[in-house]
Amino acid sequence: MSLNYSNSLSTLEQAEEMGLLSSEFEKIKEILGRTPNFCELSIFGVMWSEHCSYKNSIYWLKKLPKDGPNMLVQAGEENAGLVDIGDNLACCFKIESHNHPSALEPYQGAATGVGGINRDIFTMGARPIAQLNSLRFGKLDLDRTKWLVKGVTKGIGDYGNAFGIPIVGGEVFFDECYNVNPLVNAFSAGIMKKEDMISATSSGVGNPVYIVGSRTGKDGIHGASFASKDLTEDSTEDLPAVQVGDPFQEKLLLEATLELAKTNAIVGMQDMGAAGITCSSNEMSAAGGHGMDLWLDKVPTRQENMKDWEILLSESQERMLVVVKKGKENIVKNIFDKWDLSCEHIGIVTKGDRVRYFMFGELVADVPCKDLVLGGGAPVYKREWKEPEYYKKWKKFKIDQIAIPNDLIYVSKYLVSNENIASKRWIFEQYDSMVGTVNMNTNFPSDSGLVNLKGTNKALAMTVDCNSRMVNADPEEGCAMAVAEAARNIICSGGVPLAITNCLNFGNPYNPEVYWQFVGSIKGMSKACKKFKTPVTGGNVSFYNQSVDEKNKEIPVFPTPVIGMLGIIEDKKHITSLSFQGKSDLIYLIGKSENDISSSEYLSSFHKVKESSVPPFNLDDELNVQNTVRDLICNNIIESAHDISDGGLFVSLIESSIPKNLGFDITTCSEVREDAFLFGESPSRIIVSVREVMEDSFLDTLKSKTTPFMLLGHVTKGSIRVDDTVYGDIQEYKQLYNNSLSRNIS
Repeated sequence: MSLNYSNSLSTLEQAEEMGLLSSEFEKIKEILGRTPNFCELSIFGVMWSEHCSYKNSIYWLKKLPKDGPNMLVQAGEENAGLVDIGDNLACCFKIESHNHPSALEPYQGAATGVGGINRDIFTMGARPIAQLNSLRFGKLDLDRTKWLVKGVTKGIGDYGNAFGIPIVGGEVFFDECYNVNPLVNAFSAGIMKKEDMISATSSGVGNPVYIVGSRTGKDGIHGASFASKDLTEDSTEDLPAVQVGDPFQEKLLLEATLELAKTNAIVGMQDMGAAGITCSSNEMSAAGGHGMDLWLDKVPTRQENMKDWEILLSESQERMLVVVKKGKENIVKNIFDKWDLSCEHIGIVTKGDRVRYFMFGELVADVPCKDLVLGGGAPVYKREWKEPEYYKKWKKFKIDQIAIPNDLIYVSKYLVSNENIASKRWIFEQYDSMVGTVNMNTNFPSDSGLVNLKGTNKALAMTVDCNSRMVNADPEEGCAMAVAEAARNIICSGGVPLAITNCLNFGNPYNPEVYWQFVGSIKGMSKACKKFKTPVTGGNVSFYNQSVDEKNKEIPVFPTPVIGMLGIIEDKKHITSLSFQGKSDLIYLIGKSENDISSSEYLSSFHKVKESSVPPFNLDDELNVQNTVRDLICNNIIESAHDISDGGLFVSLIESSIPKNLGFDITTCSEVREDAFLFGESPSRIIVSVREVMEDSFLDTLKSKTTPFMLLGHVTKGSIRVDDTVYGDIQEYKQLYNNSLSRNIS
């Protein structure tokens, strides 16, 4: 059948509007042996966008460690990572961004980000059981920031609550670099039996292809291309690229999909996220080594007279593409009829590698699937990078440049009420953390989200972490520290780290200094993951997170490689809280405090010094601290464990005191400046509490190791004392900690 060129041949100008380079346009013509029509160019435009092809990142992503004894699929093979957790169970988990849509329309942008990441999980046959999120916003005194915070929070809450999956943790960070371009990263984890996995593949010539779920509309068209653009004042014109979600429809789709997974009726299935039908049809075909014929006029639509390219590029939510075993069609139809969902036969699997799209019997596009996809013929670039001038300059920062404040009590209260440290309860109270019966954090605060594995003695621990200020100061060390912090949080909760997923948020990859940040982060992540034996299961790259100033200069956000880590608690009795348990318990510091305040919240917000490097960091020392605390937990020696991070030691002590309204009386280290000891953010440190009767066992354990430690003091009934100076009472700090953010937002 001859190709319909009624929509005219495409032009270089059209290609460039879609984000394609002139060289890429020439390559497309070479692949096809002719000039593409507009529909075909649209297909290449979205499939070769950064969002779908990873063309500027895949060279380096391939260098990340991906092998491990618990890995069930390789990174990039399926919609999400899959890890063996024993008892014939597997955990499916992933993190993705929805940054640009959230910047334009925060409610729908965030909501559909939640919907999309959950679909990635249940498309593989897993039931989502827990969500986390990592959020970045601009300065909180801006009306735009308050609008974004309220919209994003409500979008996450409304979609997640209606869908029925608890949010068990997350992080929120504020800085002026995110004023225009917020970051909204959503993490989801699900559980399945290993044999129930559904693959995103297509095979079997003659097998029918179905589209299931919601109807296709004009929302989200060119969403993948939009995600690979700068945000400007004109970006509001891209609102049609923002998808609209329906959590109740997604809940029906979840149940139908999991019921379908129990049958033998399907070959493969893929969620329609970025690039919609285009992406799912070509990726499934390429994975299975087959072609596909699709009849676009058979696709159920919300609007009349949708054009072929609109149907192909629509990113309408709550849709799947399913390849059905021939002769099993009625099984599939009956399941989707039962759940009152659309289920339409729109194509067949074919021999070869061509994916052909028809409209009312006319061939409107004919493309080779392998040339479109990541790992096939999609472009791969190794961009130029250059070390920024600030890097070596910032390394020259010395603590002696900063005078010790006269009133450290004032500093302590300032930090506890700081928006980056204070409780984010105003945000998380809008989320339903109680839905279902798996959340174990409700009355047992811990450094990571804890999820009950019913029918076993196990629990899952999961966390999302990244100190983007540290990464900005030193991408390699800062990203390694992010992996280490995630692992520390898992360890402090009583778990063992298993694997990670990542969401890599950066500026324009064509900017050599931005690309230097990206490459450095990959190197740091790689060496840290090798050290902790946490392979990378997959994730997401989000470039072009930046704004343009009045002089048309690009202002990138901080490099923000968010680490989502999964851990396993083999015995629930080892679950450990961050909360002090009782008056007179001893407080010990595990790890070494450095005479350093580099890149700390204290230095940045209190002293207004933005130019410094990162504190000293050593992966071997970090692993040593983690292994020591793990041994203490497994031998039931300690009562609590809490990682030291944002705000330093003092803030961590306050966070451990608040849950049970206790306090602390500590003595600082004479070898370290007092402000550095209290508020510096040296990594590789954990505070633990020990009952007096267990002190001998504690000391015996530590004497057998090389891990640095010191006795800080003891837990009090509620008073806060440092070096015999009264800093106040826990109730005062609790009020500051719990209420500061809500006052600033309202």
